[in-house]
Amino acid sequence: MGKGAKRKTAIKDAADASKASSSSQDNHKDHQQRQPKRQTSKALRAKRVKQEDKPEAKTEYFEDQRSLEDLWKAAFPVGTEWDQLDSLYQFKWDFSNLEDAFEEGGKLHGEKVYLFGCTEPQLVPYNGENKLICIPVVVAVVSPFPPSDKIGVNSVQREAEEIIPMKEMKMDWVPYIPLEKRDMQVERLKSQIYILGCTQRRSALRHLKLDRIKKYEYCLPYFYQPFKEDEFEQSTEVQIMYPLEPPVVCSFDWELDELEEFTDDLVNEEALTEDQKDAFKEFVKEKVREAKKANREAREARKKAIEEMSEETKAAFQKMRFYKFYPVQKPDTPDISNVKVPFINRYYRKAHEVL
Repeated sequence: MGKGAKRKTAIKDAADASKASSSSQDNHKDHQQRQPKRQTSKALRAKRVKQEDKPEAKTEYFEDQRSLEDLWKAAFPVGTEWDQLDSLYQFKWDFSNLEDAFEEGGKLHGEKVYLFGCTEPQLVPYNGENKLICIPVVVAVVSPFPPSDKIGVNSVQREAEEIIPMKEMKMDWVPYIPLEKRDMQVERLKSQIYILGCTQRRSALRHLKLDRIKKYEYCLPYFYQPFKEDEFEQSTEVQIMYPLEPPVVCSFDWELDELEEFTDDLVNEEALTEDQKDAFKEFVKEKVREAKKANREAREARKKAIEEMSEETKAAFQKMRFYKFYPVQKPDTPDISNVKVPFINRYYRKAHEVL
């Protein structure tokens, strides 16, 4: 073969090799471009299958919070022992009757209302047996002004009743803010609902003296109705605690009891000795004089208060209404249907209506 023929053959072979190499690279590139698409398609199919296999999540429904839902809890349960407070919430008490009273057509709708809480320990049926349950109660006072800024402190153990300012016991009437308005500025709200609140923290009780702690348990919301004679203004009875060891404790009615006969009976019962009779009689006479004087002063003070009262205030006192709310009966709460009573306390006496 000549040189020319060899050169042509070499050039042709090189061209064929280059074309083969180029074709191989193109095939490889095309393979690389198609490969991710296949992988992506597989991943999508796998994901779709995975999603289809996953069970549908159940929709959870939560009850909407009612605007006055925590109203009964916000009103401090005056006079309740500190160690009993937690027991008030062991049941899911329902005070929807109190909430409904503020709705249109309700007893308290559109009224200015002052609320305080209290508790009534009662033996009631629950789960087939009688149990001593601390029942929460809310008292609503319909009034254009606070019914009182004082608290009564009294107990069997205390010698005398005290009427003191609420603030001495860290209590006061404070506006209640409904849940739906709690994101508003307080000063812009015109509240119609006030609750008797207490700022005494339970965690700080350990720093207080026992007498101070017990004083909270003897508190009663105080109310003075000038148009009704107080029960003590009418009473002819005095409580006697004659200082002996042990003391002579009894009650003496100056209209029904004859002092000489009353004293002789105590001697016969060996509560007194014969030589203690005269001193005891003088002690009783002094107590009777004090009680009569207190009754007379109370009547005069009430008469003067009415005379100095404006006609608007007189009308407000006469229109004032007390409502006593018990929890609504529910299947999971104790049966309190037979223990509802209109009596509130010795100052407020009876509610106009029990709900």
